[in-house]
Amino acid sequence: MTNIPETGRTPRVQIRLVVIQILVLSLLGTLGGRLWYLQIREGASYQKEASGNHVQQVVDPAVRGDILDARGVPLADNETRLVVSASRTDLLKQKDDGKAVLTKLAGVLGMKPQDVMQKVRLCDSKTPQPCWNGSPYQPIPITDEATARQALQIRERSEDFPGITAEPEAVRRYAGPGKSNSAQVLGYLSPVTDAEIQKAKDTDSPYLRSDMVGRSGIERTYDKVLRGKAGVTRYEVDNLGRVIGKAKSDAAEAGSNLVTSIDSRVQRVAEYELDKAMKVARQQFDKITGENYKADSGAVVVMEAKTGRIVAMASAPTYDPNVWVGGISAKDYKALTGKNSDYPLLNRAIQGQAAPGSTFKVVSTAAAVQAGYVWDGGYPCTSSYSVGGQVFKNFEGESFGPISLGRALEVSCDTVFYGLADREWKRDGGINPKKGQPKDWFFKTAHQFGLGKETGIDLPNEVTGRVPDRQWKLDYWKANKDAWCKSGKKDGTYVEKIAYENCLEGNKMREGDEINYSIGQGDTLVTPIQEAVIYGAVANGGTMYQPTIGKAIISADGRTVTPIKPKKNGKLPVSQATLKGMNDAFAGVITRGTAAWKFGGWPQDKIALHGKTGTAEVYGKQTTSWLATYSKDYTVIMTIAQAGTGSGASGEAVRNIYSALYGVNGDGSVDNKRALLPEPQKGLPKVRTDGTIVNPKVKGDPAKDVEAAQKDNTTNGDDQQPATTPSPTTRNRDTRRRPRRRGSRRMPS
Repeated sequence: MTNIPETGRTPRVQIRLVVIQILVLSLLGTLGGRLWYLQIREGASYQKEASGNHVQQVVDPAVRGDILDARGVPLADNETRLVVSASRTDLLKQKDDGKAVLTKLAGVLGMKPQDVMQKVRLCDSKTPQPCWNGSPYQPIPITDEATARQALQIRERSEDFPGITAEPEAVRRYAGPGKSNSAQVLGYLSPVTDAEIQKAKDTDSPYLRSDMVGRSGIERTYDKVLRGKAGVTRYEVDNLGRVIGKAKSDAAEAGSNLVTSIDSRVQRVAEYELDKAMKVARQQFDKITGENYKADSGAVVVMEAKTGRIVAMASAPTYDPNVWVGGISAKDYKALTGKNSDYPLLNRAIQGQAAPGSTFKVVSTAAAVQAGYVWDGGYPCTSSYSVGGQVFKNFEGESFGPISLGRALEVSCDTVFYGLADREWKRDGGINPKKGQPKDWFFKTAHQFGLGKETGIDLPNEVTGRVPDRQWKLDYWKANKDAWCKSGKKDGTYVEKIAYENCLEGNKMREGDEINYSIGQGDTLVTPIQEAVIYGAVANGGTMYQPTIGKAIISADGRTVTPIKPKKNGKLPVSQATLKGMNDAFAGVITRGTAAWKFGGWPQDKIALHGKTGTAEVYGKQTTSWLATYSKDYTVIMTIAQAGTGSGASGEAVRNIYSALYGVNGDGSVDNKRALLPEPQKGLPKVRTDGTIVNPKVKGDPAKDVEAAQKDNTTNGDDQQPATTPSPTTRNRDTRRRPRRRGSRRMPS
């Protein structure tokens, strides 16, 4: 037998050992490299993240700045409420994660346990509202409507409610001074979203998770200055969330106050008169549709003619902005956004688009003058205007003979503008325009008047309206051609015939299109704020101002005042001679034209009013009432959808707004003591260094006071006789709905 030495190794064993050694060295090298990467190369970033994991912050919300009217009366401020909050950290320390405490708390507050528990759960992609989207270390509000008795129960039995606090805190309040509302102007607040936090993190105004931000109205436009800067206290915590020290603390900075040009008294009157006019319209019978007018929505704008500042802006239907405070309920949210809500969140003064009807003739008149037509020329005001077998009728078949452009505005003669527009259409080459760019004065002038684009008002989501010029028609045709060609029929219904025609030539400017356009019909759309800018410019000598609601920003201590100055948007494309002619014509509308029957007895020699009525047709609906007016100080625009004629539905309401502004009684006498705002407010309210505001006391209900004053007189009814009685056809010219024109190629609006 051969003996093998004990120290000897076979070559196979040696190879195995070498391989193992290589593997061990490779693993050690990999671990060493990874340690170098984590500790050396990326050490600083991981150290920063680790530090962040052990530092948590508690936010002390900043007091949001007040929103004031022009006199300093709060439209939105903060009130102290008893807020019951829960510390999620303390609740999680308990055996059942605080469920027993929350159930007991629900009983004290008169809430359902499930509702309370939902309040303190954290929001994520899988958790629906209600939930908490702020820091888990931040006290989570359960309710801001606790009674003093409920708060005392919680505080006196603190051993039964560990982690629960009941403290007085500042909560947003929409004051509604003098019973005014201003909901769509003010807007509302809601918690900031994760997307907004990320978007704003590198800006000069980053969000904290506890922030409430403006969602609409001036709360949104001026959110940055109103919000202020929240205080943040940073705590060092261990991996179990227990506080082990205080790292840093920054004091909160209160938001600035926003002074607006809104006068809460005039705002209340505007809202009251709009609501009353709509209710009255619903009692009137529409002979065309065979039912009462629906009067389902409307808007009023009262604007300073020489600055563009908004004195009042009302939109109907409206709502109580306080429903958003503390989180809106599902029931209230459905009432504001459901299909049967009439969408009260819309601000119809800047988002309501409609055909302007005859109020658009201010644009058509300027276009005619620019095209070379003489102001005092004799333009035939016939009972109808025929084009290729189509008949475009004047209202009630009226005929005034040859008249000037001014008189055409005064009596609102459609056929004068039909003829002017038709001649311009032919001069431009008709349906196949001449080579080169056609003049298109009627469309060019509308753009020069600022239509088809935003006015720039300091409110979010303003719409542009529409000028249906050649480019718009081409773009619209391209987008809808397939649908028109599919549904159109040559001998079908009215809608099918229109679709058939649009399929064939909807990209071209047809004769009927321009004729309808000249009186503010067809595809033309404007907003009340656009009309306010236009008629304000006529009133002030031709300057179009960018409408504004913000008037000044005043710091919380009153030491810093930043005025928001009026901005000019351009000049009307009209001469001073044309403006004078327009002013004379619009004064005639009030004294002897289409609005005279509503303004009889008005002290025109003391307070000169000017106006233009409009009754716009809308396919498938009742007519839209428009009334555009101005004095030397103010522009007042009112529109009510499905309410009838311009003066018939809106005349009395607009008159009452002016009566409130200037203190005019029903018998035409002027009482300066009753005048709410005989001239625009010039100064600013004073904010004391302690943050309190010097403002006048608000007493009573301005709208009720105005109504009482009107009832004291007997000459303010619809059946009153004007000081200068016009002819029967003129007096009742705008009291009934304009009949549908036969043969019109007007598109459905």
